[in-house]
This record gives sequence, structure tokens and C-alpha cells, in this order.
Amino acid sequence: MKRRQFLQFSAAAAAGLAAPQLAAPGVAWGQSYPTRPVRIIVPFGPGGPTDIPARFIAQRLTENLGRNFLVENIAGASSNIGTAQAARAMADGYTILITVNNLVINPSLFEKVSFDPYKDFDPIVLAVTFASAFAVHPSVPAKTVKELIEVIRANPGKYSYASAGLGTPSHLLGEQFRVTHDLDIVHVPYGGSGPAITATVSGHTPICFASITTAAPQAKDGKLRVLAVMSKKPSSSMPEAPTIAAAGFPGMEGEGWVGVLVPAGTPKDIAALLNKQINEAMTLPELKEKFAAAGLDIIGGTPEDFAGIMRTEGERWAKVIKAAGVKAK
Repeated sequence: MKRRQFLQFSAAAAAGLAAPQLAAPGVAWGQSYPTRPVRIIVPFGPGGPTDIPARFIAQRLTENLGRNFLVENIAGASSNIGTAQAARAMADGYTILITVNNLVINPSLFEKVSFDPYKDFDPIVLAVTFASAFAVHPSVPAKTVKELIEVIRANPGKYSYASAGLGTPSHLLGEQFRVTHDLDIVHVPYGGSGPAITATVSGHTPICFASITTAAPQAKDGKLRVLAVMSKKPSSSMPEAPTIAAAGFPGMEGEGWVGVLVPAGTPKDIAALLNKQINEAMTLPELKEKFAAAGLDIIGGTPEDFAGIMRTEGERWAKVIKAAGVKAK
């Protein structure tokens, strides 16, 4: 064998020994992404309306792409801590952010945040939306929103409302309610929808705005009275509850959403793959049934669709924050 042929043969053999002998389950030969585990940052604690779809998405991506997609809950500062970590991550496809409206709300709410939702992230897909429940403790002498307004006006300073936290959609819905009707009512922020619902069930905070996901089970057990859902259409998990428009207050709707993003500059082919995989996962019948039971409405679509919603939401809630005089340090 000539020297050049021998060297070529040796190099090819070495490359063959270095390459994996079998593709991981779900990974096609020649697939360049992912080749190692992928980190999914959820900037809230486990178990809420953000965490539920995030873990399903992680499971489906793991199964379909053959590498682990691992959810990491990084809560704190109304989602700012986890979001900032995602913004600083390398734009290589190995960090994904799954978050809610806070992404576009917080820059208007806080004096300073260390990320720009439009410049630091590339949207992948709007996964789901969820309604907030407008609920009261059963001891509150009001069975409708109109009756509640009358009760609050007759007792200025007596009532407070719980939200899932400063700057969350539930908080801003409460502030929109307070400002629109000029009510003397105090906001009490909690660290998520679960604690907010618990505070209202226990009677500590008699009114709450919180995700229908966590409110529905308590309402069905008679521990809460849901006066309305803050969405344009009835909730699949509580179809008997009127929408806020049906309750007599159109224009006060506001849904939470869960979206998937990556650090800005992530390769376009990786972004396209993630969009395709997540959209396909959202069509599974078992997922639709599971999410409907949790009060989550599947959306899907293109990155451009999601980018437009982000802009609209950011502008809408900035106006509410200004009108209500809400600020956080």
C-alpha cells in the first residue's frame, strides 16, 4: 500500500472509531442538533401554568430528538432572574426559555431589567394561553362582579385581592379592575397562582385573580366562588363560569400565555426545528385532552405570529401599568 493511501485509510478508520456506533433513539443519521442535553429555563417555581406545558414540551422533544431536554426552574424577582440567565446564554440552541407575559410586562414595571425581550430573544412559538379566574372566598357577600363592586364601595379599604405576583397578568388584571372602577382595594402579591389561591381559600385575602388552572379544583370543591373568567371565551375547565364580558364588563379581558424562545442569534435551522417539533406535539389528541382539563388552550403557529403578540401585549400592559401607577424596584 502506498504511503498516501495508507494515511488516508488510517484517518478514515480513526474517524470511524471516534464516531458513535449507533444513533441515539429518535436521532436521524446526520442530524447535527442536538448532540448533548438541552437546558430549558422556566423562570417560575414548579407546578404552575408555565411549568406544566414546559415539562410536556421537554418530554416530547426528548423523545423525538433523542437527547435530554431538561427543565430547570429558576424563580425569583417576578421571573427576572431566570429570564436574565437565558438572555446571557450562548445562542447555540442548548438554552431555551419557556415563560409567560412577564417577559414583555417587566420592562415597563421595573425600573431596570437586565434583558430586552425583543432584542435578546428570538421567538419560537406561542404554545398555550390560559384564563385567569376572578374569584372570591364564599364568605364574600357577592355572587356577581357587579355585586362585588357594590360591596367594595360600601366598605372602602376593607377588601384586598391576591395575585400570582408583582407584574403577573393576574396582578395587572386586578389593577385594571381597581383603576377602571375607582375602587379602594389593596393588592397582595404571592409567589405564584397556588399560594394566591390558598390565601383566598383560607380567607386571608378574600378576592383573587389567579390562573383558572389552580382555581378550578378549589371552585368545584366549593372553597372558592368564581365570578368570571378573564378571557374572551369560556374556559374549557370551567365552562359554567361567565366570561368577564358576559358578566357585564367587556374590554377587561386579559389572558396569560406561555411562549417558547431562544437567545437572539440562535441558528435559524435550529429555531425552525424547534418550532416544527413543538407545533407537531401540540396536535396530539392526548395533549389536547390533558391541557383542556388544566384550563390551557393550545395555540401554536409561527415565530412571526408570536413576535406580533409579544409587541401587542407589551404595549397593552404598559398602558395599564402607567394608568395604575404600578412600579417595582
